[in-house]
Amino acid sequence: MPSDSDSTRTKEGAQTPWIEEGAKAPAFSLTTDDGSKVRLSDLKGRPVVLYFYPKDDTPGCTKEACAFRDAQPKLAQSDAVVFGVSPDDAASHAKFRDKHALNFPLLVDADHKIAEKYGAWREKNLYGKKSMGIQRSTFLINAEGKVAKVWKRVSVDGHDEQVLAALAELSA
Repeated sequence: MPSDSDSTRTKEGAQTPWIEEGAKAPAFSLTTDDGSKVRLSDLKGRPVVLYFYPKDDTPGCTKEACAFRDAQPKLAQSDAVVFGVSPDDAASHAKFRDKHALNFPLLVDADHKIAEKYGAWREKNLYGKKSMGIQRSTFLINAEGKVAKVWKRVSVDGHDEQVLAALAELSA
């Protein structure tokens, strides 16, 4: 049974655990910042870096997105695709993408259903106020569609290097 720190309760009171390494990655079909659709099933055969972040154009989220932007040449060497996911809408994503010249798609998860499937929709406590929201987290999905690595409660500094190291291990 997961501890309370590793799962959270939905409105209905059910546990929403983190997806575990080795599990089949939950399927998704989400709208991108340009209005197109991305389906996990269409990406089979390539590693996928799926990172969840709380809000477009906030300091930590911008730093993380720019780190992935700057790491794109190295990510491309492993044929990996990167997707940022937040509850923001496509217009907000497009503005964020353009402002920071992001070179990967941002996915709209307005109802946070995909974040819930992965376990990234969590109870948060800010200055004593509890609320539900995205907990910064990243999921590396291997070419076969299985979760190869999970980073919970991501610290932005150096996270791109952690992801690149895990990708190198996948291809070793």
